[in-house]
Amino acid sequence: MISLKRNSKGELVKATGLRSRATSIYKPNQREDFKISRGRFSNFLICQRCFYLDRVKGLTEPSTPGWALNTLTDTLLKKEFDECRLKQKPHRILIENNLSHIVPFEHDEIDKWRNSLSGGLQVRFKDSNIILQGGVDDIWLNTKTEEIIVVDYKSQQSNYGVSQETYFKSPYREGYKIQLDFYAYLLKGMGFKVSKDAYLYICNAIEKEDGFFGKMYFEEVLIHYEVKTDYIDDQVQSMINIMNGDILPKSNESCENCAYAKMRNQFE
Repeated sequence: MISLKRNSKGELVKATGLRSRATSIYKPNQREDFKISRGRFSNFLICQRCFYLDRVKGLTEPSTPGWALNTLTDTLLKKEFDECRLKQKPHRILIENNLSHIVPFEHDEIDKWRNSLSGGLQVRFKDSNIILQGGVDDIWLNTKTEEIIVVDYKSQQSNYGVSQETYFKSPYREGYKIQLDFYAYLLKGMGFKVSKDAYLYICNAIEKEDGFFGKMYFEEVLIHYEVKTDYIDDQVQSMINIMNGDILPKSNESCENCAYAKMRNQFE
């Protein structure tokens, strides 16, 4: 996909390939606080070179359109769960999965935690200047153990259906595991008792009728995942060490972004 740079009015402007906000660029060994989102942490795990060029050198990748339908699904699900949150009753998907002891977690800052633009979940990494943050889709409460549960909503389309046995066999869903791990890590760092159990709420569009007719049907499936957070400390420390260095990290040999940049340079 070829992307054109536009300003807030939708007018075409010159693309520089560099970030315009100084606060989004890390200066090695800076003392000021610097925020690293869940998405940027995931990028570090995928390709350290791309992460370094983005966060330290300020290169910005081409923009892509938002996922409006996915965002709407998230918004509507949050409305459903917020109604259950007020009444402290289990949502229908929980009842269907014999999880009636789980209810949406009630907290004064739940809206802030679910919005990364307003701060989301935030934790300072040890005694560093790095603030780890991320906006979680939802948090549930196990009323038996008093542990909170990380939840993420996913919208997709697959004619093969969704099942616990096959869902995580796809390598493209490794990022979902990191996402749940990271949110659990943040909540633990915020002092909460966090369950090892986490869930993906999958909304899978299905071909149910002979036409569209203004309607789309979804199957709704809960996918269980056991969070793992023991690797995050070491990875974050490694990330900080690289950010404070002046050596360009090695590229992941499977990184398509790096491969494209390398081949393009040969023709310029």
